[in-house]
Amino acid sequence: MNQAVNQEDLTLFRDMARRAFEQEIAPHFEQWEEDHLVPRDLWRTLGAAGLLCPDVDEAYGGAGTTPHVTLAMIEELSHMGFGGIATGYGIHSNIVAPYISRQGTEEQKQKWLPAMVSGDAFGALAMTEPGAGSDVQAIKTNAVKDGDEWVLNGSKIFITNGIHADLVIVAAITDPGKGAKGTSLFLVDTSLPGFEKSKKIEKIGQHTSDTAQLFFQDVRLPSNALLGEPNKGFFIMMEELPRERLGIAAQAVASAQGAMEITIAYVQERQAFGQAIAQFQNTRFKLADVRTEIALNRALYEQCADEYARGELTADKAAMLKLASCEMQCRTIDDCLQLFGGYGYTTEYPISRFYTDARIQRIYGGSSEIMRELVARSILGR
Repeated sequence: MNQAVNQEDLTLFRDMARRAFEQEIAPHFEQWEEDHLVPRDLWRTLGAAGLLCPDVDEAYGGAGTTPHVTLAMIEELSHMGFGGIATGYGIHSNIVAPYISRQGTEEQKQKWLPAMVSGDAFGALAMTEPGAGSDVQAIKTNAVKDGDEWVLNGSKIFITNGIHADLVIVAAITDPGKGAKGTSLFLVDTSLPGFEKSKKIEKIGQHTSDTAQLFFQDVRLPSNALLGEPNKGFFIMMEELPRERLGIAAQAVASAQGAMEITIAYVQERQAFGQAIAQFQNTRFKLADVRTEIALNRALYEQCADEYARGELTADKAAMLKLASCEMQCRTIDDCLQLFGGYGYTTEYPISRFYTDARIQRIYGGSSEIMRELVARSILGR
């Protein structure tokens, strides 16, 4: 993979995205936040606009762009304050579609990718279990070969897009006793008998990102549902994680930028002690620090995006990026909210949503603690 960014494509897609998001999301977003769910048809609408999975190959209905364009879509959603939708988009377009594009058979690509591009099939990734988060070796969900089929049993929790998903990539044990080295990945059609989903899991933020627990009871999968080779699931996940963490960093940097911009507007209008609070040294210095932190993290993010497109992004550098950008996001948005005073703690002001939406970024996709350990291993070994 060696895909140099096409700035013309990037500008075109950003302009298309902003117009579509302003038209299709902005007028309804507050209601969707109250509902804690977006309509399923939103994804078909974005698909019809050509905004889903843009870097999927043209042979499967995509635009065949570089990964930069998919990341730019995540950035635009995050910058506009649509954090939950950005997460759902990222899982579908930046994780599930690339898994199939890079690891799938021709048959699997033909079956799923065109439907994902159009929004007719919505994707989710199911790794986390009630007793297995960062510890992949603790996975209990299992798949047993039965003739030409696999029989899947178990459950997954905290699954983004779990309510609306038509396709779920599921990590399951296929060779018990080998831990991570006995893990395989399966493409699970959610219409199959034995698949069930819980009601929405209620969260403190990202309300427009639907999250569910998934259950698999004797789900019979055809042999061609296996993604990649048997017992290679852990290695595939490790191979694909840098892109996932790159997408999370896109959210972090763009969300922090969006929060800073609404804060700048607020401090120039808000009066205290006879002047705009923008005139106080504390406000000016805080915003100077925020802008500097965002700029530094954006530089690292863009460098990593270019390296990924060239096939050069390493796992430890992706971990550094996720750690730095998500910690920065939470820190800078907290500083911004502080400048709103009591108003910042109310749902009437969007800064509060930027704040609550940000908190999960330090947890999912590998917690900050795990990222530190990965970086430490690259320095000192195990």
